Amino acid sequence: MPLYKTITIDQNTNLLIWKIEESYESLCEGIELTDHCQNRVDNMKSEMHRRGFMSIRHLLAVVGYTDHDLYYDDFGKPYLKDGKEISITHSYEFSGIIISDRPVGIDIEKQRDKIDRIAHKFIGSEDEFVAKQDRECRTRVLTVVWGAKESLYKLYATAGLSFEQHIHIVPFDLKVPFTAGSISYNNNISHYDITFIEFEGFTCVYALPYASLM
Repeated sequence: MPLYKTITIDQNTNLLIWKIEESYESLCEGIELTDHCQNRVDNMKSEMHRRGFMSIRHLLAVVGYTDHDLYYDDFGKPYLKDGKEISITHSYEFSGIIISDRPVGIDIEKQRDKIDRIAHKFIGSEDEFVAKQDRECRTRVLTVVWGAKESLYKLYATAGLSFEQHIHIVPFDLKVPFTAGSISYNNNISHYDITFIEFEGFTCVYALPYASLM
């Protein structure tokens, strides 16, 4: 079973990462989907997406949940029926979940040079910080910023939220895997702790509400 990494963030928050090495057929073994989710996976055209979808159900099983414990709102945000918060991510051969008693967001991204071509779509107040990076670090930094904003977007789950205009990430050092972020939207500002992990050319970022405000 390729459970790649388990991180206990605190007594009520756990993160799990799966390395997807199995075939879709193997991943289906022992997993019972709801009719809704079976229909979703049956209509996925990409084999990679199908495998990612099923690997998430194996991660749920590791922590004692089934697909029947999971549901989605109209925005597409996942929830657990026992009231726990959950966030889900999948990128190429890795998938991940984070479960907590407070709002959470997670994102896994493959580190690719092409992110530089779309940076203008999600870089706002971080522009000066990113511009200072050398070529070697730029892709890694941009991947962290994108992952952090994606995590916060999932956590906040509000239509109309803009990566560039409303979500802001504090400048950070790649040697220290922590930073902070904020969301400024509809005259409200909320603050978050951001953590990132790099492995095998991928970056995992997760977000939680700023600890001192809890």
